[in-house]
Amino acid sequence: MERPTASYRRAKSARRFWMTITLTSFVVGTLDILGAIVVYQTEPGPLFRAIASGAFGAGAAFSGGNIMVFWGILFHFIIAFAWTILFFLVYPMFSPLWKNKYITGALYGIVVWIAMNMIVIPLSAIAPRPFDVTSAIIGASILVFAVGLPIAILAHEYCSRKGILRGDS
Repeated sequence: MERPTASYRRAKSARRFWMTITLTSFVVGTLDILGAIVVYQTEPGPLFRAIASGAFGAGAAFSGGNIMVFWGILFHFIIAFAWTILFFLVYPMFSPLWKNKYITGALYGIVVWIAMNMIVIPLSAIAPRPFDVTSAIIGASILVFAVGLPIAILAHEYCSRKGILRGDS
């Protein structure tokens, strides 16, 4: 039996990498929306319409029918995918600095909250809201537990299995 070529092994490794990122982003996207549904005691439809309003405006998103729920779902998971890719690409380079994957995950959740609330949402068509400390703590907590920690744990496990961490964490 022939041994697989180096290019075959690289392609297989790349497929595993992207499959891990895709599955991780579905996990964190699902946990994030479930966290919001539970904490805010709401139905998923209005949450996804609110996400769609970032691109289409509130009027179109909340009067546009079920297609706006679809757009909200799509945008939500694209955002989860982007945050997952970013972490997976950066984590191995800085792993010696991040000795504890749980602290790293918590910090990443806070970074995601800051970026979403200070950059992404203000650049979108979502109507600005006044800052509220309680809402900020709740929103950041959801992102810490539903996004940051799962991404950090799954990235750490993947990188450990592949032997690509630069330090022992």
